[in-house]
Order: sequence, then C-alpha cells, then structure tokens
Amino acid sequence: MERLPGGRRPRLVSSLGLGRRSWEVTLDEERGRLAWRDPRPPRRAGENCFVPISEIIAVEETEFNKKQRNIGRWQKMAKLHAFTVYYVKKARNHRWRCSDATFWCEDEHLCNQWTQALKELLEMQKSRPKQLLVYINPYGGKRQGKRIYEQKVAPLFSLASISTDVVITEHANHAKDNLFEVNIYKYDGVVCVGGDGMFSEVMHGLIGRMQKDSGIDQNNPKASLVQCNIRIGIIPAGDCQPLDVSSVHHNNTFLKYSVSLLGYGFYGDILKDSEKKRWMGPMRYDYSGFKTFLSHHYYEGTIAYQPAKHTHGSPRDKERCRTGCYICKQSEKQLAEQSKERGLKHEEGEEEWKVIKGKFLAINAVSMSCACPRSPKGLSPAAHLADGSADLILVRKCSRFDFLRYLVRHTNQDDQFDFPFVDVYRVKCFQFTSKLSEDNESNVMDIGKKRFGQFCRDHPACCCSIVNSTWNCDGETLDSSAVEVRVHCQLMKLFARGIEEDCKDEAAHSQSSIEQLL
Repeated sequence: MERLPGGRRPRLVSSLGLGRRSWEVTLDEERGRLAWRDPRPPRRAGENCFVPISEIIAVEETEFNKKQRNIGRWQKMAKLHAFTVYYVKKARNHRWRCSDATFWCEDEHLCNQWTQALKELLEMQKSRPKQLLVYINPYGGKRQGKRIYEQKVAPLFSLASISTDVVITEHANHAKDNLFEVNIYKYDGVVCVGGDGMFSEVMHGLIGRMQKDSGIDQNNPKASLVQCNIRIGIIPAGDCQPLDVSSVHHNNTFLKYSVSLLGYGFYGDILKDSEKKRWMGPMRYDYSGFKTFLSHHYYEGTIAYQPAKHTHGSPRDKERCRTGCYICKQSEKQLAEQSKERGLKHEEGEEEWKVIKGKFLAINAVSMSCACPRSPKGLSPAAHLADGSADLILVRKCSRFDFLRYLVRHTNQDDQFDFPFVDVYRVKCFQFTSKLSEDNESNVMDIGKKRFGQFCRDHPACCCSIVNSTWNCDGETLDSSAVEVRVHCQLMKLFARGIEEDCKDEAAHSQSSIEQLL
C-alpha cells in the first residue's frame, strides 16, 4: 500500500498477471479508479487501461490453476490465486457493454488484499442500489420483455448483489395501482421493463404515492409537490439523475404528469390521427404527420405564463444540457435553499404573469430537448433536464411554406427559433385556453385583464374555424384543451448519468437512457 503526501488516500500498486503478461496494476482511491498498464518499453497507448470504481459491477475470487504458455511450450506453474473484476464500458452509439478482467498472482495474501480493497470501495458507493422493485410488461418488446429480463437483466442484478422483487403486470395501470399498496420505502429504486406506457405508469404511481403519504392534494394545481427520492430506471448504472416533472390540470382536476413534451396543435393532431391507424404500425406517424401538415390547421387561444426567472440561461443558448450540467446543479442548490427557507409554502401570487393571445399552428412545452433521429437537436436544443423550467414554443399562424421551413430547421444545424412567427420562452408554469372554451372553461382572460397587463395585439381575432386540438402528453392524448401546467423542479430521480455525447455526434443517441426510455 503506497502512502501519498498531504493526507491523501492511499494507493494499492502491484505487479499482477493479466492474460499471459505481467501488468502494473494500481487502485487509486483518491481518483476513484482501477488502472493497469504494461510496464515494458515501449509503452503503447492502447495498453494503458482504467475503469472508474463507479463502473465496476462486482469483484469475485476466481479459481485459477491452469497452464501458462512459456517460450512456445506449455509447462506447469505453481498454484495461482486470482480475482475477476466485472465492469461496464462504453461501446459505440452511447451503448454500454459488460466486460471483465481476471488478475492473478502466486501470493494468496496479495490476492486477498486486492479483493478486499476493491469490495470495500464498492461498498462506499452510496448511490448504488441494494434492493429494487421490478415491473415487467410481458407484452412489451414484441412480447419478449420477460425473456429479456430473465436472460439479460436478472443475471446482472445477481452479479451486483442487488435483491429484487419482480411483478409481472397483468392489465393496464397494474404497476401504478400496485405502487399505492406496497411498502415502497424499502426499495432503492423501481425498474420498469417495457415501453413508454410502463414508464408512465411507474412515474405516476411513485409521484402519486409520495403526495398521498404527504397529505398533498394532486388536484390542486398550485400545490408544491413532495420530491420523490426513489429512482426509476431500466438497467441501473449506479448514478443518479434528477428530472423535472410537469403537472397538468384542468379545472382544478389533476390529469397527467409529463417529463418530455406537451404539444397542442400540430403534434397533438398527429397523435390523435395516428391513434386511429395503429394497424399501420410505426408508419402511421409518417402518414399522420404528412396528413396533418397538409391540413394546416391553426387554433386560436390565450396563453398566460410565468417566466422562469430563477434559472440561468435561455432557450437561445448555445450550451447544451449534458452530464454534470452546471445549470442543473445550480437549480439543485437553489431548491435545497428554498426548502430550508420556506418549507412547502408557495409564493406564486407575488410574481408577474404574461399573457399572449393569437392563432397558433403549434404550442409546445418541452422539459428536455426531445432529440430524435429526425431531429438531432430536438425541439429546443438548450432545454435542461433538471432546472425547474420548461421551454414554451409558440408557432403562430403562417403560410404552409414557412411552416415547412420551420420543420426542416429541426433536421439541420440552423436556429429553428429564428423566424418572425416563432416565439420561445423559458417558463415555470403556464395556462392555455382555446377560443372555443374561453367563456366556459377558464378565467385566464379575466386574469389577464385584471393583473397581467395587455394582450398581444399583433394578431387580432378573425373568423377562423372554432375547433379544438388535442394535447400530446408524452405520447398520450389529453382531450381537455384548457389546461394549467406547472414545472416541479427535480421532482423525480432516474438511474442515469445525464445526457452524453461524442465530440462529433449530437444525434438521437445523445439523449442517453433518459430520452431513450421515453
């Protein structure tokens, strides 16, 4: 054990066998990594390897009494003692692969010292889960969900000494209802094996359970929701990524939670039309998208919003939300300070509302960039996962050609907000009322007249068709056009590292496990 100056943590350095060569292996507790290199000159870059402790799955003693090749012949060696390090490593397209390395030596005491030191460091990883609740949708993944879990995921959990309770869902909302019944506080996280529907069930179940246990009325749109510290994931990576969640209400009745996209107009119409054509499979989205574009419907209504003054940056920033995001970390500090200062009190009444009235082709509120293969940068490239805000994008009535130009901007590197008919605001809450339901369903107009200043006069009312669109809430339809939406900062946590990207790649895979999950 090598002692370092200045009171730093010690390093363990030994010459160990790996394969048929001797390597210099270092366990650096200060830097939190295991490294090995070939000590023979010349040192080639490809022969220096290291693994962060956080990426080690497990360490096990290994039986190693095999023959070693030497000078072209096989000969017996003394009994060898070995240990195997199981870890994950990055592969292409932001994927992770399991790997392992078996180190050996003739000194049994040295082998035990290495095994014990590595296991102690793994025990110090406080964010690593010990017990998980797993929900499996047997119909998900082309009915392969249960098989995939048993063959791919369960062995990984077992290797990492993670105990699990597995629930095979039998009907819609099974997972959501079950989360209101089980003792969720004995688990470090909930893993869902299935599609976006399963994730939505788990999210609504966990958040709803936390509010119920804390005596919070979810139907109150102005309620400050209690943060959920039980993480959600598909395959835990040992890291923790906080995530903003938006609550959606209609007339003081809770409707849904959203973590990615709330879309009215264009994206709502696409979803509504595609639901009628599920027999077409994934092609229905292309068909409905083309049909919706040709129809070129616009909708008149009123939007009132509160700017997110607490956040750093704006939707027009060049900086993107990535792993270790400074803006999200600052929001985390602000959230902790606010909790200490005022507990669960809400002070919305003192803040200013802004009101906009007009005709819109699309109204989108995004809590993340929403990147996908056809839109590498997403609907709002600078949106953040955990800063307590959403980017509200308003696309006003324009020509079909101009709207096409706007859509095409999502496929290249040009600024999609650089149009006179597109406005974007970073908000913490907003309300929308369609022209058709203004007099019956909402008092936003009265609120605006009394408290929030003048309406936008650039687009006066005309005799447009008085029909309502549908809200697209993370891929599910909401039929109520009048909604009140509020962003709850870091209400939920995921097993994830945040958004990762390669130097030259900013395509769909850069949204990491968070947006791949959705």
